[in-house]
Amino acid sequence: MSHGRPRILVPGKMSKRVLDRLPETFDLVFVEAADPSLVTPEMVSDVQGIAVSGKLPAGFMDAFSNLEIIANFGVGYDGIDAAHAAKRGVVVTNTPDVLTEEVADTAIGLLLNTVRQLPAAEQWLRQGRWARDGAFALSPLTLRGRTVGLYGLGRIGLAIARRLEAFGVSIAYHTRTAREGLAYTHYPTLKDMAEAVDTIIVIVPGTEATRRTINAEVLQALGPQGVLINVGRGTTVDEAALADALSRGVIAAAGLDVFESEPYVPEALLALPNVSLLPHVGSASQATRNEMADLVVDNLVAWFDTGEALTPVEETPFKRKSV
Repeated sequence: MSHGRPRILVPGKMSKRVLDRLPETFDLVFVEAADPSLVTPEMVSDVQGIAVSGKLPAGFMDAFSNLEIIANFGVGYDGIDAAHAAKRGVVVTNTPDVLTEEVADTAIGLLLNTVRQLPAAEQWLRQGRWARDGAFALSPLTLRGRTVGLYGLGRIGLAIARRLEAFGVSIAYHTRTAREGLAYTHYPTLKDMAEAVDTIIVIVPGTEATRRTINAEVLQALGPQGVLINVGRGTTVDEAALADALSRGVIAAAGLDVFESEPYVPEALLALPNVSLLPHVGSASQATRNEMADLVVDNLVAWFDTGEALTPVEETPFKRKSV
């Protein structure tokens, strides 16, 4: 192992701010992707930390004999095998809280875009159709009188709910267990909630437990006035079932910021007029991305300086062993 400054590996793309700040404290090494075949013998023992934005499979972790910490750029860390990291005693960190408000803002914006067809109205104006063909068609949907069900009620879900209160809509939620001290109605199953509301906002992590849980049965339960918004992970929605439901009027509309195989969006969804699509911009403001970048670096600095990460994920609540 190298002595002196810890060596941090960066596989693939990473925020420029992270790359600008890391050399102040660490020696850096780069590989094009999190691929074990790209690891050199020198890296095996020298690398003590990894800063990553995206996927980091278990096999790549296992290439490094002295790995201590993986700092993830993002709140979701489904691309990292945190359970495997835990078995190795490797701490994984993420960037919660700093993007909560930005993603909640995006969710509300996407909901308004979807219900009121605002992007289509803007295109009508830009294409000269307002002057040529007259007023844009009345939106068939409105937010007035809607009942919104949140699928997931963590930090971001609660921030979305606070914003929704200002719109005067009814708010419900589905999580495995009810949250204490909330006035919102809790539904023990997703289908129960879908039957009771006409709008679902998805903000759960992308895990096996949530994979394609928004399926044909849930969409049928949501009904013909139904609106689906997803600002969580694309894997939560069965995209084929959603495209079918939208095309047949099983539900009314959808707004999606995330997709199963990003950056690729199914043609069936692109072809539909009753879906609003965004290229995963939930937290994509300069200010928020800067805060995320700083937290990635600050986690690494804290780990090697104090022996404790600032925001370890729940699977890896470790402290650093004295070296």
